Amino acid sequence: ALQPLMARLIEHLLRRGTLHADETPVPQLDPGSGKTKRAYLWAYRSNDLAPGPPILVFDYQPGRQGAHARNFLDGWHGHLMVDDYAGYKALFAHGVTELACLAHARRKFFDLHAANQSPIAAEALRRVGELYEVERQAQGMDAVGRRQLRAQEARPRLEALRTWLIDTRIGVADGGGTAKALDYSIKRWPALMRYADSGVLPVDNNPVENAIRPIAIGKKNWLFAGSERAGKRAAVPDPLDALVARAEGVLARVEALLPPVAPDPDWSKVTAARWRKRGDRGWLASVARPHAVDLAALVAIDAQKEAVERNTRQFVAGLPSNNVLLTGSRGTGKSSLVK
Repeated sequence: ALQPLMARLIEHLLRRGTLHADETPVPQLDPGSGKTKRAYLWAYRSNDLAPGPPILVFDYQPGRQGAHARNFLDGWHGHLMVDDYAGYKALFAHGVTELACLAHARRKFFDLHAANQSPIAAEALRRVGELYEVERQAQGMDAVGRRQLRAQEARPRLEALRTWLIDTRIGVADGGGTAKALDYSIKRWPALMRYADSGVLPVDNNPVENAIRPIAIGKKNWLFAGSERAGKRAAVPDPLDALVARAEGVLARVEALLPPVAPDPDWSKVTAARWRKRGDRGWLASVARPHAVDLAALVAIDAQKEAVERNTRQFVAGLPSNNVLLTGSRGTGKSSLVK
């Protein structure tokens, strides 16, 4: 029942010119073996600096092969912010422009400094910190103002950082942690500094990483997905629930204006649907009584609040009971997601 909404949400997401992407492993039951195998939840998120409200979509797949990202983004052309995972590389030869995550580059030096108080790492952290300070100054600016600020303040610092990275790398032996941290930034440099020539490109991949953090936390509670089908079903409600949850304060004022749709609506003409809000947001349970509303209105409301992080078990529990069942693991106080 929810899939048509997700299809429309994906359509709107793929109209954006810049996206974030990341993936996180999910244990999936391997029937007959008594064990689990590794599946992946791929996350795609819109760019906060571009016009329009945020959109987040999860795509559950049985593996981490780059073909899954290529299939999801088939026909899409724009800027894609990702980490250095090789599975995304093929996209950059077919009309997709790579953006590298400054936070990942910083993390290499942060870990190095935490391990041995490296002065090289400390200097790198200081320089990257200056770049983030520019971004903090740009908060609240429009795209034109942000682009001007980046040109004046960030680009010179990026050029100086690149020179320092290369000069420092010459004096560092191969194979060590310092060399690896330096090489990560040097090899990805064009993608790392690309944001500085724009007022709308993001500086890092933190928005999508923050979006999948509740999934990583949730895995401690529900242990595994019972099947690929169950995993795909569980991936659907979270972005839709967040969409409605952020609109909670406004929906009450438009509740009476929502007419009921026909039992078999023409989904090609319905840009979105939402379920009548019931006590403590139990809208997923009311799949038999949808009401139509134009997505333009819903996503405008969506921009009013930050996404509400929901525990994975909570949104799965709202699915029809004949599709997914939550059962407790005896003696552990945890749950497992099973078909």
